[in-house]
Amino acid sequence: MAFRSLLSVVTDASLTEPTLTQGIALAQVLDAHYDALCLGVDRSQTGYYYAGANAMILQETLSRAQKESEKLEAQATALLGASGIRWGTEAGVAQIADLGRHVAARARFSDLVILPQPYGEKTGAELEPTMEAALFEGQAPVLMIPTEGDPIRTPKKISIGWNESSEALVAIRAAMPFLVKADSVHVVVIDPPTHGPNRSDPGGMLSQYLARHGVRVEIDVLSKTLPRVSDVLIRHAKDTECDMLVMGAYGHSRFREAILGGATRNMLEQADIPVFLAH
Repeated sequence: MAFRSLLSVVTDASLTEPTLTQGIALAQVLDAHYDALCLGVDRSQTGYYYAGANAMILQETLSRAQKESEKLEAQATALLGASGIRWGTEAGVAQIADLGRHVAARARFSDLVILPQPYGEKTGAELEPTMEAALFEGQAPVLMIPTEGDPIRTPKKISIGWNESSEALVAIRAAMPFLVKADSVHVVVIDPPTHGPNRSDPGGMLSQYLARHGVRVEIDVLSKTLPRVSDVLIRHAKDTECDMLVMGAYGHSRFREAILGGATRNMLEQADIPVFLAH
């Protein structure tokens, strides 16, 4: 399936330009329609106020979020209007506890959601639930854009994190429009199991599947020489000069990864190249 409908959710004025610049670059290459959902987020706790508070507090937080959404939409309109692509914007206000519903409703009818890196020193609390809503409730693949770096147009070298999981396979199938156009694709297998049907040929069936689609694929079997799987994937991507990484998202529960860490969360925190995710 081709990427014909792209979506970005912008909630932070400082991240609007890099996010939309990436979306515009892809929309130009893919001849896709690009929508920007500009949300002013009320970050206060909903349904609870200290004794003595009144409705003016709620009105103030909503008014602030409304002004933020108008500023975001003005930014988006200026960028998209000068791009020459087909585009649309929508502005609105959402309380942070109800953010996911609005994101998922738009992501469900998008082929690809382009979002900024959700973790960092200056990132807002709403970026993480935005990404999770697109992946889980929206059932859409997400292209995560790092805080720094030039936008990608057609990735030339792509790395795939392959662990035989359903999430990884879903991500690979969703990323196929990128994979078939890449000059080379590295299937990265880290510490494959010593027992199992694929122990003698790790990644072999996947490489055959990809090759039948015309993907120029290589298999790289690596040892876990660094503390975390994400560290190995990032180092390999740098060594092979890959400009995008494809992986399944949240093979473990989101709660477990939030408390104990996991490959998805660690990757979203550390990656300095775009990461294509699906669940």
